[in-house]
Amino acid sequence: MSALKIVSLIPSATEIVCLLGLEENLVGRSHECDFPASVKQLPVCSEANFPDNLRSAAIDVKVKEILADALSVYTVKRDVVKELAPDVVITQAQCEVCAVSLTEVEEALANYLDKEGRIVSLQPNSLDDIFNDIKTVAKALNVPAEGERVVEDLQERVDIIRHKLKFSDSRPTVACIEWLEPMMLSGNWIPELVSIAGGTNILTEAGKHSPYVQWDDIRLQNPEIILIMPCGFSIERTLKEVDIILQLPGFNEMKAVKNNRVYIADGNQYFNRPGPRIVDSIEILAEIINPKQFAFGYEGDGWIRFGV
Repeated sequence: MSALKIVSLIPSATEIVCLLGLEENLVGRSHECDFPASVKQLPVCSEANFPDNLRSAAIDVKVKEILADALSVYTVKRDVVKELAPDVVITQAQCEVCAVSLTEVEEALANYLDKEGRIVSLQPNSLDDIFNDIKTVAKALNVPAEGERVVEDLQERVDIIRHKLKFSDSRPTVACIEWLEPMMLSGNWIPELVSIAGGTNILTEAGKHSPYVQWDDIRLQNPEIILIMPCGFSIERTLKEVDIILQLPGFNEMKAVKNNRVYIADGNQYFNRPGPRIVDSIEILAEIINPKQFAFGYEGDGWIRFGV
């Protein structure tokens, strides 16, 4: 086994490292890394620059204020990183709101490490990107063959769903809500996942960032399924703010509401985390969109039906 010392500053990368069989090499994690549960004992190498108990609208305002001042939403604990002296630090350049920025990590390593530390920066926008990131991490950690094996296993699970839906004519329209206030719909890899799971995503494009949308635009589309999965929120956290959706004009007249097809999913653990469990997210979508054909066992943990 490689003797590399690894710090992961994003939850998805932590999951990748562990799935590659290198959990013992992890010496530090981000404040958000929580899976597998055993990583919680590792030193925390980052922190958020705003309280974690704010409602959606307040978080949005705070984040925009921080970014407007050219500051980072998250900070690297440089003294901790220096003490851990990692050989490899894994971060991301995909979203400044999702995790520590690449610039922040580069500055921390350049000024605080007494040795040359390698940065592996991930920037996924699609399912293939996520699979390629797994291979990239595996190569950087000197276990390329294991990376290939992991991706092959994940791809096989995706192919099972594709094959089962190959001749399905029903492709219900789906609205995936990524933020409650102001409202955002899910972009990046989510439209692709919806399609694989047998649905028709509305108003966003695969591979493009999640946009702010007007509620009227969603209402005019009148989707058959509404999936509420705010970025970074658990099901319990979402339930505390779901009243934002319930109070919107015309909500009770929506097709999805009338047919009892409104769902809440764990965005934090699954959909917003571009790591190995993105395939779990596809399986969750398959259960929701095509319940007669798929039952993987995620209901209650990964998603719930929200009765209005």
